[in-house]
Amino acid sequence: MGALWRSLTVAVATAALLAGTGAAVVLAQGEWAAPADAKAAKNPVKGIGGGKKSVETNCASCHGSSGKGDGPAASALPTKPADWTSAKVQAQTDGELFWKIANGRGAMPPWKHLPDKERWEIVNYIRTLKK
Repeated sequence: MGALWRSLTVAVATAALLAGTGAAVVLAQGEWAAPADAKAAKNPVKGIGGGKKSVETNCASCHGSSGKGDGPAASALPTKPADWTSAKVQAQTDGELFWKIANGRGAMPPWKHLPDKERWEIVNYIRTLKK
């Protein structure tokens, strides 16, 4: 019973440490703000083009098929993915959204490897999701 008790204690302590670390990361991140020059960037692309397809391929696992932050992988993340339909997201400039897509943060990976046009089309697609 001693070995089982030690194993259980180590497992519980490890889980608590990981949960605490995840919470600390979330708290340390604070508000996610794009730099001023990114906020002012103008969207040169009209229409969604392949934006919906890009979202289905790259974003839906976390942000969900309707962009509400409820994708199948969302529950495993330390912070809930952004709800693109929310007033908070929709109030951001196109440049802010483009910058966040490009740079990522925390569990959100950077998508700089996607062509600029494709990232702007994703921004345009996000705009179609207003409540």
